[in-house]
Amino acid sequence: MALRSTNIDRLDGGTFDVLIVGGGINGAVSAAALSARGASVAVIDRGDFASFTSQESSNLVWGGFKYLENYEMLLVRKLSMSRNRLIKAYPANLKPIGFLAALDESSPYPPWLAGLGSLAYWGIGNLKTSFPSILTAKKIAELEPIIDTTNVRGGIEYYDSYLKDNDARFVFGFVREAIDVGAVAVNYVDLVAAERSGDMWHASFRDVEDGGELSCRARVIVNAAGPFVDDLNESWNLHSEHRIVYSKGIHLVVPQLTPNERVLAFFDDTQRLFYVIPMGKRSVIGTTDTRVDSPYTEVDDDDRNFLLEQINARLDLERPLTVDDIIAERSGVRPLVVDNDGDDRTDVDWATLSRKHEIEVDEDKNVVTIFGGKITDCLNVGEEIAAAVGDLGVALEEDRQEWYGEPGEESRGEFYRQARLMKLDELRDKPGVEPLSDRLWRRYGLRAFPMLEAIREDPSMGDDIMGAADYLRVELHRAASTEMITKLDDFLRRRSKISLVVSADDVRSSSGLREVAEILFGDRADEKLIEYFGEVPATAAV
Repeated sequence: MALRSTNIDRLDGGTFDVLIVGGGINGAVSAAALSARGASVAVIDRGDFASFTSQESSNLVWGGFKYLENYEMLLVRKLSMSRNRLIKAYPANLKPIGFLAALDESSPYPPWLAGLGSLAYWGIGNLKTSFPSILTAKKIAELEPIIDTTNVRGGIEYYDSYLKDNDARFVFGFVREAIDVGAVAVNYVDLVAAERSGDMWHASFRDVEDGGELSCRARVIVNAAGPFVDDLNESWNLHSEHRIVYSKGIHLVVPQLTPNERVLAFFDDTQRLFYVIPMGKRSVIGTTDTRVDSPYTEVDDDDRNFLLEQINARLDLERPLTVDDIIAERSGVRPLVVDNDGDDRTDVDWATLSRKHEIEVDEDKNVVTIFGGKITDCLNVGEEIAAAVGDLGVALEEDRQEWYGEPGEESRGEFYRQARLMKLDELRDKPGVEPLSDRLWRRYGLRAFPMLEAIREDPSMGDDIMGAADYLRVELHRAASTEMITKLDDFLRRRSKISLVVSADDVRSSSGLREVAEILFGDRADEKLIEYFGEVPATAAV
């Protein structure tokens, strides 16, 4: 946790060009884009980075095929172009993937019309994905025998991409990029107040970890608070043209339903799309779309029963899925953008709302607000925020587009050469598990080189530390020093996806749990275990 302490010291009493409030995807890309162009930046979040909306996505990076039904061609075009850029910039992290949509008698579109839509979608995306196809029910049964094709008229398969690891880790990558070029980034720091005096904002904070009081000054504030942007603007008496409404979405993580690496898409009984999405040896079912008035949500019995009923009706399983099959659950809100015209939030036509974003600039108060957005659109957000901050008088260097993307082919080639020489991939013999070299390069890039050296010096560094979790001891040591892990959930849920793919009982009973806590938190290991589990699990007791 030394990295966090260092950043706390730099934040307290500091003066910055830009203070970013919120460490989700919008705040993270803003910090990366601005700091890479020479601005002095501080970014804070009252929780962990990406610990709210940005950790509850479907892990999909897509152009918004479903937005075509509302004729939002420009939005689809913009998202598709951003998707293409991300796939090119992150070849190890983002993988193209097929979406197989099975259309039954109750689906709102016949296969031929959906096929025309998929062809248009492919064209709008500059033909950068694989060519779509129309499928007969018989072909669907051949490709995915798990689908019950009894009432299926046919379907389509089109292509987008998805994150091989989890959404929150992808977000943290931008935070880390910002830190690497001089930004201050601190999790678990709550903004208490911010007042403008002269040409500066004076902000005060509370360290959620120890209750300490902090402060800083900044010329510009970027409101990247996601579902909470309206409350923050209201506290500053700032009037905006847009506001946020909430749509709750949930996902259920279950054992792998199909070994094929593709997304299965279905229309539910309300004629809304839901998916079966691969996550390693697990499958993710979702999402739902429920109008809610609060950003704080959880999965309830109605949510579980609805999704289980829908998927059981569309798959030919040996036995129906039940709540006992659920390994993990995800629940969050989509912050959807609407005009701030004074109407009550319940009057919004939910079916027409998309995941667009809007950026507003208050030139009198030097505040830039980001409404809405999604991971797919993140590069556009970063560039637009930099432009807005530049217009407010913060001098920025030329954008060399070095604030995103993976290391180049030369570095990648050298890493794989060294991995081959030391026979890294032979360290494990688990069937169906991806090679260690692929996983380390994808997660860490250039930071993977010191891991190779650590394993050469001490082969035990290449051991799995939590059994089924597939996480090496060397990764824990690296995470402890470079990833600002403050709570056990930061590691289990966001820097890794362990708690998404390993049951809570298996995590609790892991023989390596004690060592994990000691590597991450030192003499505070018991405190952090109690904070997460409510007690020190027997397997982690001294």
